[in-house]
Amino acid sequence: MSVAEADRVEVVNFGCRLNLAEGEAIRAAATRATARDTIVFNSCAVTDEAVRQTRQAVRRALRERPDTAVVVTGCAAELEAERFAAMGARVVANDAKGLTASYQVENGASTSSARAEMDDGAPPSPFALSLSKGRSSVPYTPALSGADHARAFLGVQTGCSHSCTFCATVLARGAARSATAESILTAARTAIGRGQREIVLTGVDLASYGDDSGTSLAALVEALLRLPLERLRLSSLDPDRIDDGLFALLTQEARIMPHVHLSLQAGDDMVLTRMRRRHRRADAVRLVERLKAARPGIAIGADLIAGFPTEDAAMFANSLALIDDCDIVFGHIFPYSARSGTPAARMPQVGRGVARERAARLREANARRRHAWLDRLTGSTTTMLVERDGRTGHAENFAALTLTAPAEPGAIMPVRAGARDGDRMIAERISG
Repeated sequence: MSVAEADRVEVVNFGCRLNLAEGEAIRAAATRATARDTIVFNSCAVTDEAVRQTRQAVRRALRERPDTAVVVTGCAAELEAERFAAMGARVVANDAKGLTASYQVENGASTSSARAEMDDGAPPSPFALSLSKGRSSVPYTPALSGADHARAFLGVQTGCSHSCTFCATVLARGAARSATAESILTAARTAIGRGQREIVLTGVDLASYGDDSGTSLAALVEALLRLPLERLRLSSLDPDRIDDGLFALLTQEARIMPHVHLSLQAGDDMVLTRMRRRHRRADAVRLVERLKAARPGIAIGADLIAGFPTEDAAMFANSLALIDDCDIVFGHIFPYSARSGTPAARMPQVGRGVARERAARLREANARRRHAWLDRLTGSTTTMLVERDGRTGHAENFAALTLTAPAEPGAIMPVRAGARDGDRMIAERISG
């Protein structure tokens, strides 16, 4: 793809790493489909704030870029298709976001003409909708992020077959579906061939990979490790789905980075029950104890929701204590946001202000834990993957590092951690 072609199509990714991985397929499909300037918003719907940000960005693009085709895809587009179409944007389903045809305008119509119809009071133009049906039967194609990242993000599955009461993902992406191992290995070879030395596996429910095809995430990881890949990292894992095979790989395979992010959501058993999660607090604590005993130095991250419906002060205190009990140094923490159509939205709600205050307290506790952990790393040695700016990167345990002198982007090199600077460590290259 030439620079001019790439500049014609802008993709704005919101939300998860899977969206980031799928963004490159969107860019390629839209570039093949149209000669028009096009902006595609690859949306997220995990919170109402994420949806609001997408709406705001779409309105701004429609107002400020009248000659540009405006397209919305992703989870928010699935859940609020008619609303985005009524704005004058073209709506593309999650399952269709990587297809060339999704970005071809039928019968010469354009987004601008759709806007004109809206101004005339006409109903949304049918061409603006490309939503697919029968989602569960659509094969999933692995999604590989672009060469502009030092790490390659590789989406290997989409959807979720669980029924957590707070989550709208199953409404937006359907049941869990996995890409074939052969197609994933082909994508991984592409990343390795273009010089990306670390691959991050991602998915909506990554640990469920292979449930629909009689295989497993552990089997996929073993196959990937037979390639000349230097570093492999796994994104968020359901603690209930870490079986013996995956546990052994996480703790014994040196090329799998010592960093595990767990989808915990809460630290109180009653809240976990009402969320319809499949683990309990003691399960999470025991899993982390086992991980750390088997691989000392492994870093733990977690997703946590504050202010879930019915959460009282004692329940919240259990979640707050989980940060120390599980040594969570990387927290993805946000206040609960009711999603239309989910069971939790019908439960007695905690006030928004209370949820935000509790989320802030969780973040503060997590920051204290992270800073203490980083301070203990002072003077230690590790290897660092250098990002494209040549100055920043991540250690094996995902500690954020800033180099004292520039280095080759994409390089993996030994460094010594110096003083902490906020959430980052100053690192010096070790020569020789």
